[in-house]
Amino acid sequence: MYFCKRCSKISRIFIFNAMRENFLRQKNDKNAVLKKHIIRLCIDKGSYNIADLSHLLGTSVPTVTKLVMALIDEGFLVDLGKQDTSGGRRPSIYGLNPEAGFFIGVRIGRRHANICITDFKGEIVAFEDEIPFTMEPKVEAVHRVAEQLRHFVLSSGIPWRDLLGGGVSFTGRVNPFTGYSNLFSGPDQTDLGRILEEDLGIPVVIENDSRAMTYGEYVCGSAGGKENMLFVNVNWGLGMGIIVNGHLYYGKSGYSGEFGHFPMLDNDKICSCGKVGCLETGASGSALHRMVLERLEAGRASSLTTEYRKRGTVSLEEILRAVGEEDVLAIQCVEEVGALLGRAISGLINVFNPEIVVLGGKVAKNNEYLMLSINSSIRKYAQNFVAKDTTIVFSELGRKAAPVGAALLSRALILGI
Repeated sequence: MYFCKRCSKISRIFIFNAMRENFLRQKNDKNAVLKKHIIRLCIDKGSYNIADLSHLLGTSVPTVTKLVMALIDEGFLVDLGKQDTSGGRRPSIYGLNPEAGFFIGVRIGRRHANICITDFKGEIVAFEDEIPFTMEPKVEAVHRVAEQLRHFVLSSGIPWRDLLGGGVSFTGRVNPFTGYSNLFSGPDQTDLGRILEEDLGIPVVIENDSRAMTYGEYVCGSAGGKENMLFVNVNWGLGMGIIVNGHLYYGKSGYSGEFGHFPMLDNDKICSCGKVGCLETGASGSALHRMVLERLEAGRASSLTTEYRKRGTVSLEEILRAVGEEDVLAIQCVEEVGALLGRAISGLINVFNPEIVVLGGKVAKNNEYLMLSINSSIRKYAQNFVAKDTTIVFSELGRKAAPVGAALLSRALILGI
């Protein structure tokens, strides 16, 4: 009989991947459930010995030993060596195999995309920022998202068979349960997730960008393991993500976190949502942009004046750059935005009593003037006995937060976290 090493290798890979896929997709099999629980524990805490896993799972040592050995054979766990102890026999400890599989995540904006791939432990192995991409409320645009993801995986050198799941985050209101995006699903309310799953052949999570950023910071960013967290996304608009007891909070219809549309202001300015008085009209990138343009039009001195007179406008990016160059007008406007935003965050602190509030998004990026104003308002408006337990920090992941969060949400979906 003719024996082909290459065909034999392909056959073994096929059997191995089929076994992995069956294990990950089984929901009711007792051993599959216990395996996923072991993996979840290792995601949370890093590594365990058999005795500790047995205690946490409420399962016998022989059963846990069998499950751990199976997970090693299937490529999900690795033996990390002997655990240091004060005396006696040193037990072996086991942790995640980073090469057990990979996850892709992307943030789709209106004109650009940010894409990353993480390994099984959640470490970033590939990232590309500001990829030109025009998103439209058309099915063809959703197919182009799939093409972009496939191209990125191909160029990364990671075999497609090792990709276990994907996450796609969109700006605007997104219902992750129905795959609906108010900006991109179109009038027929297209399920974006279903189309992407059919195109890519892997499980796909659809998410709002603020919640994806929240999850990214929670798992491997600024949250530092704190299980009650708020993430405030200060971009052109104003969004928020909520972590309660270690889980994203979605609300009844999946639209939680519309912080920017809190009816807080009496300014008669029409918001992008069509309502009047939304917080976003006074505390966001679009509000900052409007404030600066109004003052330039009124003749206020600024380093932005020349560009404004030449073009009749300046961009938000130019305004933020002027803040970094200590332009007085730009700084004053940022401080006004920060004062109002801090007052609103004070209300969130009084209601949620979070351990940490993370500030992210384009406007918040390392913006110390914004942070100073926010902290000043919090001292003024938040209840001291509540606010003393809350830390306010900048995003650690920055522009990586949304794609990383989307990728890890797909891991969470597969593992039932």
